[in-house]
Amino acid sequence: MKKANLPTSVSIETTATAPTEDLDSRWQRVVERRSFLKGIGMAGAALSAGTLLASEGRAQSSSGERELSKGDIALLQFALWAELVESDLWTQYAELGGVGPSGGGAAQASEEFQGFIGGNPAYALALQNLDGDMPQYITDNTDDELSHSAFLTAFLKSRGVVPVDLEPFRRLPSSQATGARQIKRITNLMNLNVDMSWYTRYRSGKNPDLGAAFKGPFVITNQPAIPLNDTDTPPATNPTVPITGRDAERIQAIANTAGFHFAFIEQGGASLYPTLAFKATDPTVLRILVSIGGVEIDHFGLWHDKGANAVSQPLAGVVDPVTGLTFPDLNNPATELTQTNKILPEPCNFISKSLPRCSVIRPTSTQQGGAVATVKAFTDDGLFIGQSAAFLQLSMQLAVAADSVERGF
Repeated sequence: MKKANLPTSVSIETTATAPTEDLDSRWQRVVERRSFLKGIGMAGAALSAGTLLASEGRAQSSSGERELSKGDIALLQFALWAELVESDLWTQYAELGGVGPSGGGAAQASEEFQGFIGGNPAYALALQNLDGDMPQYITDNTDDELSHSAFLTAFLKSRGVVPVDLEPFRRLPSSQATGARQIKRITNLMNLNVDMSWYTRYRSGKNPDLGAAFKGPFVITNQPAIPLNDTDTPPATNPTVPITGRDAERIQAIANTAGFHFAFIEQGGASLYPTLAFKATDPTVLRILVSIGGVEIDHFGLWHDKGANAVSQPLAGVVDPVTGLTFPDLNNPATELTQTNKILPEPCNFISKSLPRCSVIRPTSTQQGGAVATVKAFTDDGLFIGQSAAFLQLSMQLAVAADSVERGF
């Protein structure tokens, strides 16, 4: 794949001041440790160490604080990339299914995006079948991600660093359904392959960091998580339980997919932030990564609970009349790996199989839960269908830079 020119507003800085030949050697080790990159088809996997680790100049502090290391900058740049991606996808969910202008009252008036959320009543009703508070939760999750990206951008600027800017990559189409703004997007929510392995993993006593592999309880492929157009949400659609009729089943299947996609996205953040924090040198950078990461974990716990409602009674059994996707009853029969109310992480192997099992976030290894793994998972999810080669190259470049960081003390 031919290398594409990256936006000039992006500064890529990583960890080392070692000679080029040492960096080249480290780069080769990174690639070898991540053999799954060979098939990913991204130009970033072929970048040289000289290109990867180059910077546009040393970051100079404008606030009297000490200068950030290249490694800490790389960690924050990738965290910002992830938050910009999340902000884009969550804004699409909020536009269609969040709390609308008339639904939140005075307490909702301060939301930054209040003027364009909650615009698709049928979709919102289907989401509320998962939980009556879903529109509020979607609104709040969106607000959180927007705050994360705004903060990381401002913090990097305050330390003299040019932050990642994904605005040049707004090129994907919006949903045509009522409520969706007709603007260009960074992410695609209309052809998703939702990896459900997290559902089984968190109910298991095994850990992917120690070699365990997991399959989800069922498969979601090429499925929309937002209505494509008003054919998916006719004005008379009323998805009340029990779900019957073609139109009600279609919008409920879309909402169910969204519920599981919410959890998929946030379990990625729950794993990513610890892997980044392990590498941080500056105490403030460590504080940022741990503090934002804690909120991502909170999000995952919430969505793990709500998504499971789609595969328990009375919603279980819905079939998408367009794609044929069936949402089974995972309580019939209930097992250790399927029971829908087992949403807290089971104790699992941790650090060593010779130690007692411990309830932890997993994975938290760089290989399984780091930046490169995040880009690969989001790509496999279908989030970037239709994106440019330059976007994929930049994403992988930022990811490899973050995963290459070694703690400075």
